[in-house]
Amino acid sequence: MAAKLVTTLANNNENMDTVFIQNLSLDAVIGVFDWERQVKQKIRIDLEMSTDIAKAAASDALEDTLDYKAISLKIRDIVANNQPQLVETLIEMIAHSVMQDFDVPWVRVTIAKPGAVRGSEAVGVTIERGVR
Repeated sequence: MAAKLVTTLANNNENMDTVFIQNLSLDAVIGVFDWERQVKQKIRIDLEMSTDIAKAAASDALEDTLDYKAISLKIRDIVANNQPQLVETLIEMIAHSVMQDFDVPWVRVTIAKPGAVRGSEAVGVTIERGVR
């Protein structure tokens, strides 16, 4: 019965579930001040991606779902190989890459810079791109 239900759900293109990566902590060269261009700072990235998990649930196969390890590695690569001044630039690069490279129709990305403003835990930006 459960397998039949999952198969039925897999054939319904209206399902939109969320796969997420939370609090991915990376070192980045980012910022507008001279000292920020000389050191790596900690950033935290949260990512939510819209997808239909029914096919993966039915097959129990990694190739039928979003591979969050592969996505994390892609984000690490983007951060390691770019040194934008603005969080806004980096966050757009990540959103665009995830949507394009992993065929994601909707993404929400947050980048936080802990300790960037005295008295705050973190500052940052959240964006949503695509259609859920």
